[in-house]
Amino acid sequence: MSYSFQYNASDRIFELHISGMLRRSDLAAGEAEMAARIDAGESPRVLILLDGFGGWQKGEDWNNFDFMFSYGDKIGKMAIVGAGDMQAEVKAFTGAGLRPTPVEFFDSADAARAWLAE
Repeated sequence: MSYSFQYNASDRIFELHISGMLRRSDLAAGEAEMAARIDAGESPRVLILLDGFGGWQKGEDWNNFDFMFSYGDKIGKMAIVGAGDMQAEVKAFTGAGLRPTPVEFFDSADAARAWLAE
């Protein structure tokens, strides 16, 4: 499993790179960093890049929605890039359609970045 995140203040994009099985502790670290940016007054846009994504680690507590309820409406947009066969499952996990943040799925990072820049 590989998980990394970075924030580019110039374009306000919080970029997450995920491959393999996602662990809750890795996601929590990204949420904490994003929460700090939001608490500082930023409204980040999120780019999630899935490369060989294997899903969510079984046996972990994925029922913690504190971040989504506390900060979900403060994220400008969320773009997800990955294999199309994961689209429905990934969008459900992100709460697409249940949160005010627009969430879209793309098959290329360039298209996702263009949409985030709009």
